[in-house]
Amino acid sequence: MCQVCNAALARGTLDFCLCSAPVTRAAFARIEADLRRREFLGGTAAVLGLFAGFGLAPEPAHGQGAGQPILLTNLRHFDGHTLTMQGGQDILIEGGRIAALIPAGQGPEGARRMDCGGRAVIPGLIDAHWHATLVGVTQLQAMTGDIGFVHLMAGREAGATLLRGFTTVRDTGGPAFGLKLAIDRGVLPGPRILASGAMLSQTSGHGDFRMTSELPRADGDLSYSERVGVVALADGRAEVLRRTREQLMKGASQIKIMAGGGVTSLYDPLESLQFTEDEMRAAVEAAADWGTYVCAHVYTPQGIQRCLRAGVRCIEHGQLADENTVRMMRDMGAWWSIQPFLMDEDANPRTDPKQRTKQEMVSGGTVQAFEMGRAEGVNMAFGTDVLMNPEGAASQGRQLAKLTRFMAPLEALRMATGAAGELLALSGARAGYDGRLGVIEAGAMADLLVVTGEPEEGLDWLDRPEESLALIMKGGTIVKEAL
Repeated sequence: MCQVCNAALARGTLDFCLCSAPVTRAAFARIEADLRRREFLGGTAAVLGLFAGFGLAPEPAHGQGAGQPILLTNLRHFDGHTLTMQGGQDILIEGGRIAALIPAGQGPEGARRMDCGGRAVIPGLIDAHWHATLVGVTQLQAMTGDIGFVHLMAGREAGATLLRGFTTVRDTGGPAFGLKLAIDRGVLPGPRILASGAMLSQTSGHGDFRMTSELPRADGDLSYSERVGVVALADGRAEVLRRTREQLMKGASQIKIMAGGGVTSLYDPLESLQFTEDEMRAAVEAAADWGTYVCAHVYTPQGIQRCLRAGVRCIEHGQLADENTVRMMRDMGAWWSIQPFLMDEDANPRTDPKQRTKQEMVSGGTVQAFEMGRAEGVNMAFGTDVLMNPEGAASQGRQLAKLTRFMAPLEALRMATGAAGELLALSGARAGYDGRLGVIEAGAMADLLVVTGEPEEGLDWLDRPEESLALIMKGGTIVKEAL
C-alpha cells in the first residue's frame, strides 16, 4: 500500500488504497498537508485533491508548451470596457495571462502563432449569478434527492458551461465547494467558481424550503437542504454570525443572504422583509473581517434599502425597485446583479399558481429596472439565475443576448465581462484567483473567446456557441480550438 493512502486510511479519509505506486517524499508531504487542510470538506473533496496530486486529472486538449507563448493574430478585439471594437493589435499570452497587446506583426519569433482569421476576440464571459450545483437538477432532486447524483450532474454541467464561453461564474448559493476544487485541480473541466456556499435564510424566508408539516423546529434539527449545504437557516445575530463564519471556513468568496421574498419559495410573500437590519449587519461584519462582502436576494424598495443601510454591497435581482431606491444604490456605490427575468420560453418553469403570480410581478418590473439602472448610472453586472432547471441551463448565452433589448450590444457584453469582473473583485483575496477577470489588457487572466460573429451589431450568436465560438481559452489553456 502506498504511503499517502496508508496515512489517509489511518485518519479515516479513505476506505481503500487508490494506487500501489510509491510517491516521492515531496509529493507525499504536499498531498498529506492538503488532505489535512481540506478534511472538513469530506471524503469526496479529499479524493479529488488526491487524484490531482498524482497527476491523474484529465489533460486539456490543447495548451501552451513549456514556456512557449501564444500569439493571437489577425483579429479585432473588445477589451471589456471600451464600447468599440479595436484593431491593429495582436494578443500575446504567456504563463496563463495576457502578457501584452502589441502592434500586429511584431510578436516574438518563438511564440505559437494562431491566426484568428479576422474574427472578433472578446474576454471570457462571466455569469455573476449562477448556481453551479443546483442548475443541472430539478427542484425535487435538489431538495430531496441523493446528493451524490446532484454533484455528478453539476460536474457534467460545469463542462457545458465552459463550452458556452463562460469562463467564470459567481455561484450565489449551493454546495459548490467540492466542484470548485475539482475544477481548480483539473479533475473536471469547468469555469472558475467564486462560491457563496449555503444561502443564509431566516426561518420562513426565501431559503426555508421545509414543508409546514416539519414545523416546529427543535433546537439542533437540520432540514435536508441544510445538511447538504444548500441553505443555512439562522435567526438572530448570534446564529447569523455562526452560519456566516461556517461558509467562510469552507472557502466562501462572498456571502449570500435572503433579504426578501422570492418566486421559488411557497410560503413567503414577495413583498416580505427578511432578516432584521441588525441580523444583516452581523453577516456584513463577519464577511468584512475576512476581506469580503455580502450580496442579497431581494426585490422590493423597502428590502433593498434595508440591505444598503446594513452594508450589503450587491443587490441580486431588485426588479421592483423604485427611483429613490435606485438612486440610493448609485450614491452608496452598490452593485446591481440583474437578470433578464421575462415571461418567455426561458423563464424557470413554475406550475404552482402562487409562484407563477410572483413570477409575473417580477417580470413586469424587469424592463423598468434596466432602464432606471442605466439612467441613474448604477454599477450593473449580468447574471442568469437559471435554477433547478436542467433544460434551461443551455439558455445561458441567449439570456445575455436578450440584454440588447435594453442597450447596445457592446454595453450588454460589458455587463458580462469588464463590469462583472469589477464586481467579482470585491471578494479580494477570498476570490481565490490572482488576476483581473473580464478584460483584455496586459496582466489580466488569459480568458479569451474568438467568435464568429459581429459583437458590435448583435449577440444572437451567443445562442449557438458550438458554431460561433472558434476558440475558448481559460487561463491560457485552450479548451476548444476550431480556427
